[in-house]
Amino acid sequence: MKISIEISLYPLAEQQFKIEIWRFIKKLRQIDDLNVVTNGMSTQVFGDYDLAVNTVMAEIKQVHQQVGTAVFVCKFISGDLRQVEDEI
Repeated sequence: MKISIEISLYPLAEQQFKIEIWRFIKKLRQIDDLNVVTNGMSTQVFGDYDLAVNTVMAEIKQVHQQVGTAVFVCKFISGDLRQVEDEI
């Protein structure tokens, strides 16, 4: 089963927020079987359901442990939405 996840990260700590956001994205991109796409508003993760969900949740936990207060806005959509967009 495939999944598409859209994530926006808002670190609320005093640290430079862009560094924390890019660190999060780079960690996701290290997973070979995930496709990670970014734009100015969010990051999209596409891949196998279990791999994508487990990886995203582990990285969210890491951010909370390292940064402290951070807000994540996430959408979890079953299926690979890249395939839907290609068909339109």
